[in-house]
Amino acid sequence: MTCNTQRIVRLLALLFLVVMQGCATERPDPNKKKRDEAIALYEKHCQQAGEKIYRTVDHVQGLLLFKSRPKKTNFQDQFVLDDPYGHDTGGDGYILTFLRKNENGHLRYEPGGYGYIDVIDPNDGLRYRYTAYLDQPWLRDKKYAEWVRDFSLHKVLAPNAPLPRYGVTYDDISTHEDREHWIAGSSLKVIDLQTHEVMAERIGYMVDLGMGSLNGGRSPWLIAASQACPSFPTIPGTRHPEQQLQTRHFVEKVLHTN
Repeated sequence: MTCNTQRIVRLLALLFLVVMQGCATERPDPNKKKRDEAIALYEKHCQQAGEKIYRTVDHVQGLLLFKSRPKKTNFQDQFVLDDPYGHDTGGDGYILTFLRKNENGHLRYEPGGYGYIDVIDPNDGLRYRYTAYLDQPWLRDKKYAEWVRDFSLHKVLAPNAPLPRYGVTYDDISTHEDREHWIAGSSLKVIDLQTHEVMAERIGYMVDLGMGSLNGGRSPWLIAASQACPSFPTIPGTRHPEQQLQTRHFVEKVLHTN
């Protein structure tokens, strides 16, 4: 091998090493600064997060929901203040959760929860009273088997019915700075409507450490529920957080049905 050939081989070997080192070098994370800021802000919020129960009451027959939950789930809208932390069953399903029977911590699809739920309709400003019943569709339509039962809502206008003693409301308490850092804050309250006393409150926060990335089909707010304070229980057999039914479970710690 000539000197020139050896020199070329050495140069190629050095070039190979330089290329391999370049490949091995980690790419800079463009979100690192913002993610570090988000973690610091989230951890500061978590110092104030948690459940505070000041008073409980037994034998509660019904309650007022100041507002229902949105029918549509917010998966990725960064600045809509619709309380992603408190994400629960939406629409009429949210009302039904309070009417379901609690059997050893499991909510069954049958009456046995609160006797009724009042909701003020935002469209007409009127108060409606909801109760639950097991519908038997085969009585109307013979294509259904006789064993089929549907857990359903019955809705009536309730202007003359006494206002329930207790109410439940939620709010999105995120600031613009929070949302810039993909943090969502939530307040859930149980209120005595006669004394205007806050009987219990839960403050919660969560953060998407992916900074809203949609890569790989990510849903930022759903993923953020894995980084939450207080944390959510996991769905049995998985590592995924369970947000559904969270409002009912908290309210029932305060307003006992028995």
